[in-house]
Amino acid sequence: MVLEPIELNIADVSDKHKGHSGWKEGGQTHFHITIVSDHFIDKSKLERHKIINELLFDEIKMIHSLSLSTKTSKESESAG
Repeated sequence: MVLEPIELNIADVSDKHKGHSGWKEGGQTHFHITIVSDHFIDKSKLERHKIINELLFDEIKMIHSLSLSTKTSKESESAG
């Protein structure tokens, strides 16, 4: 599946987890992804996260933590 994102932001937030489980020197252990895509229309939060997890199946194996923010363009606009 191709999501054709309207907005995509991938942030390495490992520095916020220094000393926590899974943290390693140099980062690349904890990420936050914000993605806005109209392919999320009529999909629950769980369905949206499953889509991302399937798309990033191999990459997820190499990190400790991934948090997601998934919105449609309409949800993004109303959030400001």
